[in-house]
Amino acid sequence: MYTYPATPTTPPAGTGTPPAGGSQSIPGMLPAEESYIENILRLNRGKVATVYATFENNREWNAKIFKGLIEAAGRDHLVLSDPQTGKRYLIPMVYVDYVTFDEEIEYQYPFGGGGGLASYPPR
Repeated sequence: MYTYPATPTTPPAGTGTPPAGGSQSIPGMLPAEESYIENILRLNRGKVATVYATFENNREWNAKIFKGLIEAAGRDHLVLSDPQTGKRYLIPMVYVDYVTFDEEIEYQYPFGGGGGLASYPPR
């Protein structure tokens, strides 16, 4: 069984919570209220991603790595396709630990204003 390093427990510098009373807007970055994983994955549709996932209480495969093109992303799922086999994966977000890319990723919505991205109220 392949194992991979644990996910970092501390967030990278500068990614903390915005100050109380409002969200922080940083040029070139998604507004805090639109910086959800599914939005970032949507902005990178068509790029190859490696998705690291863990499935608790599964004896056959506790940890699994998926690699493929991002086809779609929703609030609770990610759709990847393997261009070599044509196989598609529907991965529930609850199992996703983290995602890596071998190239630069899009993080800024190209038309300003963030139109078309999901803006959900906090849970």
